[in-house]
This record gives sequence, C-alpha cells and structure tokens, in this order.
Amino acid sequence: MTRSEHKFRLYLKRLFFCVSGMEIVPPKFNPIPFPYHCVLEMTIENITNLGLGIGRHQGWVIMVPHVLIGERIRCRIYRNHSNYSEGDLVEILTPSRHRVTPRCPQFTICGGCQYQHIAYDIQLQLKQQQVKELLQRLAQEIWEVQPTLGTEQIYHYRSKLTPHFSKNAAAIGFLKLGSRSKIVDVPQCCIATHLINERLKTLREEVKAKSFRRGGTLLLRDDGQKVITDPKQIITQYIGGFKFQVYAGEFFQNNPYILEAFTRYITREAQGEGIYNLIDAYCGVGVFAICSSANFDTVTAIEINERAIQLARQNAQHNGVENVRYMVGTAESIFTGTLPEARHTALILDPPRKGCDLAFLEQLVAFAPQKVVYVSCSPDTQARDAKFLLQYHYKINRIQPFDLFPQTRHIENVITFIKCQ
Repeated sequence: MTRSEHKFRLYLKRLFFCVSGMEIVPPKFNPIPFPYHCVLEMTIENITNLGLGIGRHQGWVIMVPHVLIGERIRCRIYRNHSNYSEGDLVEILTPSRHRVTPRCPQFTICGGCQYQHIAYDIQLQLKQQQVKELLQRLAQEIWEVQPTLGTEQIYHYRSKLTPHFSKNAAAIGFLKLGSRSKIVDVPQCCIATHLINERLKTLREEVKAKSFRRGGTLLLRDDGQKVITDPKQIITQYIGGFKFQVYAGEFFQNNPYILEAFTRYITREAQGEGIYNLIDAYCGVGVFAICSSANFDTVTAIEINERAIQLARQNAQHNGVENVRYMVGTAESIFTGTLPEARHTALILDPPRKGCDLAFLEQLVAFAPQKVVYVSCSPDTQARDAKFLLQYHYKINRIQPFDLFPQTRHIENVITFIKCQ
C-alpha cells in the first residue's frame, strides 16, 4: 500500500467515526487506569510550577490546566502516564472567588499564558508557594520564601515576541496548548507591548503576502521607540540610568518595567561587610556587572558568547564604568584566572534554564566566595543546585521570587547564599 493510499484509508476511517458519532482512540493510548475521554469530577488541591492543577480521583493524580485551588471541576482524560493522568477542563462546577475573566480570547487554546484566569495578587502568592515547594522537594528542607515582587504593568509588558507561522502562513501565533507543532493564530497578544502589537498587524500582512513552503519564527523586539524584526540589529535598552546595547535576537530580560528594581535588589544582596569584589558569571552583555560596579572595587565578568562580551565591553565604556574586567569562556573557566581573595568576594550567577554544570559548582565551592547570589528563570534546576551548595558550607540567607512574566507560570527567583564561618 502506498503512503497516499494509507492516508486516504485513514481519512475514510475518521470520516466514518465522525458520521457515526464514535470516537477515535489514539493508537498509542494507554487505557489504564481510565478509558479515553473518560469524564471525571474532582477538587483541585494544588497548582504545579508548570501551571497545571492537581486533583485526585480515588487517590490517582490527574493534572488539568486553567483551574484554581479549591475548585470543583469536571475533566476529560486524554492521556494516562505510569503515575498520573492528564485531562482537559470540561466544566467548572464550583468556581473559586479568585477567578477572573481572561483578557485574551485565545486563552485556554494558546499555550503562551497559563494564569490569565487568576487574580494577580493570587498569581503572586501562587508563585511564592511554588518556589517554597520546589526547594522543599528537591533540596529537602523548608525555608522562608519572601512574597513575590510583582509589577504594576501586568499586561502589555513584554518587549520581545517570537510568534511562529505555519506553512503558507495559514496561522501566525504560538503553539497550541499541549502541542509541539500546531500553531494557534493570534492576531494580537495582550502581554506584548502596544508597539509590538501595532507592528504585528503589518508583519502578519507581510508574511501572508509571501509563499512559504515551510513554517518559521518571527522576531519583534521593542526598543522603546520602534519595533525591530532583524535579529542581528543592535538595539539600545535602558535599566535605570544605565544604557545597554544588545543584539535584538539575543537574550535580554523582556520586562523593562521591573528591571530597575530587579537589578537593584541583586546588587544589594551581593554587598556585605568586608566584600569588596564581585564576580559575574554568565554575564551576557554585562547587566549585573555594570549595574553593581559602583558598589565594588573590582568586578570580574565572564560569558561564553564572544559577541555578547564585545557588547559588554562597549556598554561598560558607554556607562563610564572602568572597574570591570571581561573574559570570554565557560563559566567554570573563571576560576582558572587570577581572582580576588575569596573571603572578600561575592559571586552573581544567572545560568540558562538547565542550571549550572557540575564542573562549575565544584570549582565554585572550592573557591568559596563569601556570598553567592543565584538568579534563575527555572526554580527547579536552581533548587537542585541549591542542594549541592548546601552540602559545601553554604546556607541560604534569603529567597526572593520576582514576577517578570505576569499571566504566565514563569518565575524569576533569587537565592542568596552565605558561606558558613
């Protein structure tokens, strides 16, 4: 049988099931413990850091999106795993008093936001609790977590957007919830800045006017005055009184409304009695190194991206900063050079989502700086690394979550470690 014949037979089979009202069970569906599309009722007990509600049916864990703690819901099972199941939300039987109306008409379909149905003060409490639970589970101890610091700009804050488009631009938007390939058409994004949404209208028209054999990804970056779509173009971003140049397509925090408070906090946490020197690992274009420079005698910064280091040096010069030394290399190679005395040094690290490599952590504890300020966009890998540091003469002094991405599950968390005497 040819491939086209096989596809045609599948089409006829689906047509038969649609006409007869019967459901097609996915070929790899595991029917234990629930049959496909089984409808169940349960009460939501908690919400994971992935934004999924957790409920139980006869003791079996079921995860469902777009719910709140305490709600009684009806869900429909679509996947069974070895120790939990996943379901779609069918009906809210008893809504929470903290439920609000989402602004985006694509919410529950688009996978970009998870929390638009939750009042903002509850979003902040939820993220605080999620950080606490992750640390307790992965680092196996209970710590006090400060209330999440949020922002007044809870919509239209995001200064970078990367919508996808499908073949022939039939849809331009973001991945459908629960899918790795299907794209939801999103004409406007309510967490993107107004400038980005204005440019998105015309960019959608430009993309639809072209013929694409395959899909792709677009870039829209708001520099405060206009929107850049070329990832190789250098743009200027501001944090307080500092000016930074960065390539439009490369990493720079995407919520300008909270960055001044965010960097000020990290600078304050790195300071301390007898601490005169700073090391900035994973320094990017030099944000923490430059924003903190006035508070230290010397700053040493390292980044593996050579283009980012070139811009970091230029950024230091443009901001009149003369006490920062930049290095190109992996984070752990910072320890192979000449470093200041560890007992007079603090270290800031802001690794990628995967967290720190073991080689870096081993050399960090061998060097033993007086303070470590660990910034992370992934509190689960941060908690894993915290467990390592706690085994090597460090203790947690303060845990502070930040909400850089309102309406989404994402958490930026800062843990300050101090060396035990």
